[in-house]
Amino acid sequence: MQRALLLENVHPLAVSILQSAGFEVETRKGALDESELIEALDGVTILGIRSKTNVTERVLRAAPHLEAIGAFCIGTNQIDLQAAAARGVTVFNAPFQNTRSVVELALAEIIALTRRLTERDKSLHAGVWDKSATGAHEVRSRTLGIVGYGNIGTQLSIVAENLGMNVVFYDTAEKLALGNARRMDTLDELLETADVVTLHIDGRSGNAGMFGEKQFARMREGSIFLNLSRGFVVDYAALREAIGSGHIAGAAVDVFPHEPKTKGDAFESDLRGLPNVILTPHIGGSTEEAQESIGRFVAGKLRDYTSSGSTELSVNVPNLQLAQSGVGRVALLHRNVPGVLAEVNRILAEHGANIEGQMLATRGEIGYVVTDISAVTERGASAKLARMETTIRLRLLDDLEHEEIPPGPAAAR
Repeated sequence: MQRALLLENVHPLAVSILQSAGFEVETRKGALDESELIEALDGVTILGIRSKTNVTERVLRAAPHLEAIGAFCIGTNQIDLQAAAARGVTVFNAPFQNTRSVVELALAEIIALTRRLTERDKSLHAGVWDKSATGAHEVRSRTLGIVGYGNIGTQLSIVAENLGMNVVFYDTAEKLALGNARRMDTLDELLETADVVTLHIDGRSGNAGMFGEKQFARMREGSIFLNLSRGFVVDYAALREAIGSGHIAGAAVDVFPHEPKTKGDAFESDLRGLPNVILTPHIGGSTEEAQESIGRFVAGKLRDYTSSGSTELSVNVPNLQLAQSGVGRVALLHRNVPGVLAEVNRILAEHGANIEGQMLATRGEIGYVVTDISAVTERGASAKLARMETTIRLRLLDDLEHEEIPPGPAAAR
């Protein structure tokens, strides 16, 4: 029986889906550090994580049985995707499933900050009646500036416009403006236009430190700032200064450069104790609806990969959408060089393979060829395919053979 390890409180539905697919599933509540993860991965085929567990090249080298990783979240910067692909480990994430939850949190925080609800709440809890309209505004007719116009940014754009907000956005990629949203040519132009600036950018390394003192200075006097994307993209010391000076009227932050591993751990930040600042513990996608949807989606991708070889929506290997074939299936991840397909078919022909169908896709330096075989007259083809100099990982599906095949000669060592 294949083994799956799920960390960081992955939704129980994921456990059920993998168990129904024949996996022995182990779950752990918290994240693991590098050494702990290496020890825990002994004999594990499938790993499921969220945002706190880092899967490094060292971890991947020490886990020869590992075939796939599921990131039960949007981000995958906690995984060395290139090293995973080089060892034939396929990675899936949940690119859409928590979008609505993040959008709703952003809207709630925009309204709370614009109305200064946090300060009114704090006063009443302290026993002080502080009724005042000073500094409180409607969100209607105010301008929302969205930095990063992807899945979350576009949906936020639509919902915010329905509340009567004007929407502008900036993205380095060409994106279609939805509704009445207007694209800004530069980030500076957006910062000088918006009453509320919210970040929804991805975790690529080039975004590190992109928002700091210069960007806060460019923002309009009395504007509001939100970061529900990645902690390392913002200089929070600079944000503290901007709030302390009164230039920024309020902020909401859900992500931090260094986050505790488990619930109840100590938390430190430059932003603690500031007025009209909402701090949340990376809960943008932490609704029961989102976590159930993520559990279903990612576990389904892992199940389909192990059973049919489908890599649809994988973030690091060539994408092939495959259904069960009903015959033997040979799935080969390989170096993307000329002649691989011809060599595969030569070996299969030598062993009397009756090929029912074949699909090939490439992604950078990696190729993925899947061949359906209804019969062979001579065994041993798999051993030759596994020994090809271009082979990264060979997998045999649909009961063709059952022996475990380690990473091939082209896999990173």
